[in-house]
Amino acid sequence: MKYDLNDLSNICLYRYETSDQGTCGVLIDIKGLKKHIIELPWKDNTPNISCIPYGDYVVVPHKYRGYRSAFRLLNVPNRTSILIHNGSFAGDKSLGYKTHSAGCLIIGNYSGRLGNQKAVLSSRIGLSEFVSYMNNETFLLHIRELIPISKSKEKMKKC
Repeated sequence: MKYDLNDLSNICLYRYETSDQGTCGVLIDIKGLKKHIIELPWKDNTPNISCIPYGDYVVVPHKYRGYRSAFRLLNVPNRTSILIHNGSFAGDKSLGYKTHSAGCLIIGNYSGRLGNQKAVLSSRIGLSEFVSYMNNETFLLHIRELIPISKSKEKMKKC
């Protein structure tokens, strides 16, 4: 399906921190949206164990597991089924950290810690609020990096 990018809402994800416990970011727009995101650490865009490359993605409403509302990113290079959904953790499993992500973006209302690991908090409520805020409509997501996460040279491109 083709989308007229000029007709889509623009949402920006600014990644600001990364470690083996996950890649943290904040999701914002010009109307006052603010949600927190945690993703897997950068592992060269390897499916199921890495966050995705920075860039611009069309995002569509999606039902996952047959009933839960979420969003799916389209045309992610070398990846499929990348969602924005609820959860808490996105750590490197090979190092013993918990994860609720296989490359997806985990959304919540706050960033913090659960036990000894970075996490997003109030995730179910945060996702529900985000789905309502977006009115279940397609949007354009601009992922930017405030620090070099995916070794990008254009990390600070304006949103």
